[in-house]
Amino acid sequence: MILYEYPFNERIRTYLRLEHLFARLGELAARSSATDHHYAITTIFEVMEVAGRAELKTDVLKDLEKQKHLLNSYRGNPAISEAALDQVIGQLDARFAALNELHGKTGLPLTEIEWLMGVRSRASIPGGTCEFDLPAYHAWQHFDADRRRADLHGWMASLLPLAEATDILLKLVRDAGSPQKVMGSGGHFQQSLPQGRSFQLLRLRIDPQLGLIPEISANRLMVSVRFVRFTEAQRLQSVSEDAQFELTYCA
Repeated sequence: MILYEYPFNERIRTYLRLEHLFARLGELAARSSATDHHYAITTIFEVMEVAGRAELKTDVLKDLEKQKHLLNSYRGNPAISEAALDQVIGQLDARFAALNELHGKTGLPLTEIEWLMGVRSRASIPGGTCEFDLPAYHAWQHFDADRRRADLHGWMASLLPLAEATDILLKLVRDAGSPQKVMGSGGHFQQSLPQGRSFQLLRLRIDPQLGLIPEISANRLMVSVRFVRFTEAQRLQSVSEDAQFELTYCA
């Protein structure tokens, strides 16, 4: 099954983008080639751009506190394990403390590494990181793979508290949803959302053998999905067939 996710608000949209970047960064940094490590560095720069909003850290800290307050409200419920509750709340407290200890914007210590910021300033230019533009970076790429990897992990350390905080927040949001089987008729699906309820994330799973791609649009009142597929000419074409898929609304 292929999973597609659609955020209902800008905060969750940012968290999903960060999750995507952190997953890519972890995969690239673990490899050995200089090319992989180059793209790991450019991914670090992307994280810094996404996380550069001054209020992001405050938003994440507020969400961690909100989730902790919500979980504490479940105490005394016989259907909820107190041990499991304590474990998750402990994780929230640890993420809050680690993120709160960071001063300034995410990745601020990296801005003090002059040659690395030189790479950042030229990374958006096509071919801008060639050896004649950035000889120091060219030399770094010829270091032993273990040394490059150690540098990357050192630079990633300043990003880790944000990565861990957004990871647990997204997990709690996803765990709040219950999947349902639905049918799209004639290549479309539309559903009104219940009034008085606020959702944060939509999750859609579909069998890849159907060859269908869901184009999702949603707001607080309505969800709409239009299915398309690739043609032999690599164009996207609307379909008119029925399709079953799984839908989850996460509050």
